[in-house]
Amino acid sequence: MAKLLIVDDDPLIRETLGSGLRMFGHDVALAEDGAKGVAHLRCHAAELALVDILMPEKEGLETIREMRRDHPTMRIIAMSGGGGVSNLNFLEMAQVFGADLTLQKPFRIKELLESIASLLAPLNEGG
Repeated sequence: MAKLLIVDDDPLIRETLGSGLRMFGHDVALAEDGAKGVAHLRCHAAELALVDILMPEKEGLETIREMRRDHPTMRIIAMSGGGGVSNLNFLEMAQVFGADLTLQKPFRIKELLESIASLLAPLNEGG
């Protein structure tokens, strides 16, 4: 299947998503913050990154912007349970910063799998 990177500071979410995606055949790497996720991509390729928005160290929007700049063809899904603060919707901002798709936490594994498939299908078809 696909090489995926999950970047989330919550160990339960990170491990749960990683285990679930591995059960469906994906090769999954995990990073606990944006800085570690960006560093991982310097040495290891990924077809898609799943990035949390609200994290310490390097937050999600900055991480997405850097990933998009350094890996323009990699697909990025932004995820957040934070919603909006002071009328600032983090998931909408994530798309401005380069996310291909956004998911509001909590989401079902089926929704995540469908999102991954829809983003990777054009790559697998050569487009």
